[in-house]
Amino acid sequence: MSVLIIIPARYASTRYPAKPLAELRGATGEARSLIQRSWEAACAVEGVDRVVVATDDDRIKDAAEAFGAEVVMTSEDCANGTERCAEAFDALGGGYDIVVNLQGDAPLTPAWFVEDLVQGLRDDSMAEVATPVLRCDGRALNGFLEDRRAGRVGGTTAVFTTDRHALYFSKEVVPFTSETYADEDATPVFHHVGVYAYRPSALGAYPRWSAGPLEQLEGLEQLRFMEHGRQVLCVEVEARGRQFWELNNPEDVPRIEAMMAEMGVA
Repeated sequence: MSVLIIIPARYASTRYPAKPLAELRGATGEARSLIQRSWEAACAVEGVDRVVVATDDDRIKDAAEAFGAEVVMTSEDCANGTERCAEAFDALGGGYDIVVNLQGDAPLTPAWFVEDLVQGLRDDSMAEVATPVLRCDGRALNGFLEDRRAGRVGGTTAVFTTDRHALYFSKEVVPFTSETYADEDATPVFHHVGVYAYRPSALGAYPRWSAGPLEQLEGLEQLRFMEHGRQVLCVEVEARGRQFWELNNPEDVPRIEAMMAEMGVA
């Protein structure tokens, strides 16, 4: 099955304008933009036929082409990354069996997250969309709770059935737990990793559906699939000693840079 990775990137982020061009310094001190680091993460995934950046902004286009990325221009009307991926896929003429949305704010996404995600969609014929989830250790959970106490939107959490079909995603920490966990403890909370794999039929239908109340309240694009009765598969992935965090706010830059330094990511 052929696989296309699309990296949607927009300049006018409400929480962090110009976020794709924000620079991150790795363990060597070299600064590279968020969009370049996300593209490098996509290129490291095995079994992928093509990687493209989808944007509506010439500044991102110019920056991406300068480091060698293929770019597809999309309209300014896309409400989220999934709509941008759908438009880019259509502009490319389709022709792929699985489309991966590797959002441009997750430069620490390990290649095996995406590889496991694609395999999960291949293995579950009922699922039309798949997305990774990572069990939080105490350190990650405490980071989520700290963000909420400070009024920041941090990571997204997921709850799902015993066969891994999603029940809900939230920017709140769900399920509720009153326990205190040490940094290395496993917790009952799963961090939703902002990567998606779609079957083309589901991706093509998505822009035609209206955003429902849950999507609007949470600001989470994947809830549109669920509100329209589509199965979203949660694929549990293993950290293998890697830390993972998405860049949602300017305050996340030093946090991610510290993780990169600790892991030796250049």
